[in-house]
Amino acid sequence: MTTVHLLFACSAIINAFLIWYVLKILKKFMYISENLADLFLTVKAFQIFIKSMYSMDSFNGEPMIQELIMRIKDVSEEMEVFRDIFEYSLDDELEEELDAATEDQTPQQE
Repeated sequence: MTTVHLLFACSAIINAFLIWYVLKILKKFMYISENLADLFLTVKAFQIFIKSMYSMDSFNGEPMIQELIMRIKDVSEEMEVFRDIFEYSLDDELEEELDAATEDQTPQQE
């Protein structure tokens, strides 16, 4: 009987520790998810800004801005992979607005 009580106590302690650990990991996951979503939306907004700047008459055809657009596009595509993993806390309305703004842009060259 004492052995059963000892095993039960050990099991309860181990289970309590595992529950605490899982909750701690989930909190970190949500923190990373929220920050990655913000970073993704910031990069997307910056990409839209650079594309609109490139279409201005004074900057149209500027090779450095064109190169910047290409590099931002690469970064955005790479972040898309991570976003698919951590997309639990994306602000859907803000992302839809940015997608609409992206569609409104008519880039000269991509």
